[in-house]
Amino acid sequence: MYAPERQQEILRLARERGSVDVLSLAEEFGVTAETVRRDLKALDRAGLVRRVHGGAIPAGRLDFEPGLAERETTAAAEKDAIARAALAELPPDGSVIIDAGTTAARLAALLPPDSTLTVVTHALPVAARLANHPGIALHLIGGRVRHRTRAAVDSWALRAYGEIHADVAFLATNGFSLDGGLTTPDLAEAAVKRAAAGAARRVVLLADSGKYGQRYFARFGDLSAVDLVITDTGLADDAARAIEAVGPAVVRA
Repeated sequence: MYAPERQQEILRLARERGSVDVLSLAEEFGVTAETVRRDLKALDRAGLVRRVHGGAIPAGRLDFEPGLAERETTAAAEKDAIARAALAELPPDGSVIIDAGTTAARLAALLPPDSTLTVVTHALPVAARLANHPGIALHLIGGRVRHRTRAAVDSWALRAYGEIHADVAFLATNGFSLDGGLTTPDLAEAAVKRAAAGAARRVVLLADSGKYGQRYFARFGDLSAVDLVITDTGLADDAARAIEAVGPAVVRA
């Protein structure tokens, strides 16, 4: 099958299924994952699909949100490296907010046993990782729990974040870009992320390079409001310079 034929079939499958993933397509067409990524890149440039973590969705589906299990396995090595680098940003004996997200949850899992921090989170996976930590004063913010992300949202969570002042907020995002800012598929989750960022003196964004340039339905902030972006080495030099030009420092782990 020639590339144009394969790309047409990929587009048909994306529209029929609502999303496609790289590994399944590679197996289905008997080609390498890299070949599929090139196909998706070509379709994305043509405006026919939008790249998301591990695959693509039909153009216009800005509300698409992968499940937690799928996101756990996407860019796993990069997320581990980002989480390790984020340890250097922990305040000594201070207070931090850890957002909902698979990279943020990895940071929670890596907190050293001798850490003495106050941690605030609205994410059940983060709370589960820290519940038995001997040195952590854990505050779990409540609200309606979204099944897809296991994160608390809505007015209860928003009120709680309005009552605290933390040293650092570690934020996660589905997409980040110079023009689109920080975005996620769900409006309720975006509102809580915005509140969490506003409740901290310093904001650190944890985002793998595959999220750069991606834009989703709900915007919750500008890159200029972030103090530090921790990403992986997949982010190009020119992209890192462009991000730093609007405000935040960039660390590529």
